[in-house]
Amino acid sequence: MRLRNIPRATKVLAQSSLVIKEEKEKKGKWQMVFAREAPLYIEIGMGKGKYIEAQALANPEINFIGIERYPSVLLRAVERLQEAEAAPPENLRFLCIDANELPEVFAPGEVSRIYLNFSDPWPKAKHARRRLTSSEFLARYDQFLEEDGLLEFKTDNEKLFDFSLEEVENSEQFALLAHTYDLHNDKEMCAGNIMTEYEEKFSGMGYPIHKLIAKHKKTSSPA
Repeated sequence: MRLRNIPRATKVLAQSSLVIKEEKEKKGKWQMVFAREAPLYIEIGMGKGKYIEAQALANPEINFIGIERYPSVLLRAVERLQEAEAAPPENLRFLCIDANELPEVFAPGEVSRIYLNFSDPWPKAKHARRRLTSSEFLARYDQFLEEDGLLEFKTDNEKLFDFSLEEVENSEQFALLAHTYDLHNDKEMCAGNIMTEYEEKFSGMGYPIHKLIAKHKKTSSPA
């Protein structure tokens, strides 16, 4: 999908207190950014940010960071929160970076949970390593996800889900805890489920939603 460039995006994001700048200098210091000690959950590829905002509102005891690589997409999330009647959740911040950079931003064991929601499927086989559930990305998450930390992934794309299950099951860093090919008809896995915009759209069209939960087996030693 071709993304429309919004010229004002860079300036608005630079001025927003919701968007963290000089993020690599915060590595190992994210508790100080939120001025409190609390588990840190991140969503990679947050889009317009409604899911991560709902999580932050529902779980005030957790610190949340939404990550989006495209400034024009993150702009929509920032402006929506700035224009809302209620103040943005105090436990929510954003980063505008590529997911490849995450090990440079978070220290070993600094993140407690990772959310991946309706990620780009990168359907061509030659692009498989770009998928956020590929073995390459699982190895990156291993560098900063705490031991026994969780990775949660939702998608409507069955081929991507099959690929993701195989990558997790073959991974040395993660253990598959649970999965379903029909989340909304799985009472146990759907308990407390917060829907994303894509989830509402696709489930409304009759497409089943797939979900997996994996646990981090170990914590890598710093390089």
